Amino acid sequence: MDEETKQTMNFHDKYYKLLLLIPIILLAFSLIYMVNFYNQNNDFLYKDISLTGGTTVTLQGGLDISKLKLDLSDKLEDLNIREISDIITQEQKAVVLGTKASGDQTRQVLENYLGYKLTEENSSFEFTGSSLSESFYKQLLIAILFAFVLMAVVVFIIFRTFVPSTAVIISAFADILMTLVFVNMLGMKISSAGIVAFLMLIGYSVDTDILLTTRLLKRREGNLNNRIFGAFKTGITMTLTSLLAVLFAFLVVKSFSATLSQIFLILIIGLCFDILNTWITNVSILKWYVKEKRE
Repeated sequence: MDEETKQTMNFHDKYYKLLLLIPIILLAFSLIYMVNFYNQNNDFLYKDISLTGGTTVTLQGGLDISKLKLDLSDKLEDLNIREISDIITQEQKAVVLGTKASGDQTRQVLENYLGYKLTEENSSFEFTGSSLSESFYKQLLIAILFAFVLMAVVVFIIFRTFVPSTAVIISAFADILMTLVFVNMLGMKISSAGIVAFLMLIGYSVDTDILLTTRLLKRREGNLNNRIFGAFKTGITMTLTSLLAVLFAFLVVKSFSATLSQIFLILIIGLCFDILNTWITNVSILKWYVKEKRE
């Protein structure tokens, strides 16, 4: 361990308990925000058509989406418009409209506005019933809950100690909650694919936490700071590698796939919070626990 690293670890020895205030404040803010958000919206997130039910229309390119949204927002309920572009030339290939309005109403409004009949050659329509969407949404939430509970059970089986196991679970919970809050603050409407991204985030959240906890509790070589630093080098490499890969994928697909870009964006946000919660929250709790146990 070089001199600069030793100074960093000495600083951490002095202030690791104080550093816990950062995630504690963020977690408290996130909980307060979500309670307020739920009271206002009667839900935990903004849902798109795939989760609320409605009509999705794909129109051939060559349309001004800004003007389209301005002119049709008062005619189609909860209208959302995005464009699909060529990944290389950035030329518009199609425009996708989502609305809670029925398929017949949406078709009539668009045909009156565009001045021509919509056919299979120049458009495609998809309609999802609200009951089906709501049922699917509930099933996805149950899947996330079960995944989180099973993850917690596995963590307790692996470590069989309350404080370290709880630290892993708290870090994973904070990752998901903070990501959800950030996504809501962006005003992002979550699709079914976005819910799946949160499910994936559970796995991303616990891998470095388990690595860290295993290094600190089950290995004996080196002192506590050496084991923390060794776990940090391995864990941050894992996280940054995943983050860069997901970031690159997001930049590639954002112009032509809203579904994939939403998955990747949620993972990017979640991985950033994972760095905070693993290397401040979890490290500080474990270091506190190990030192108290020795005393």
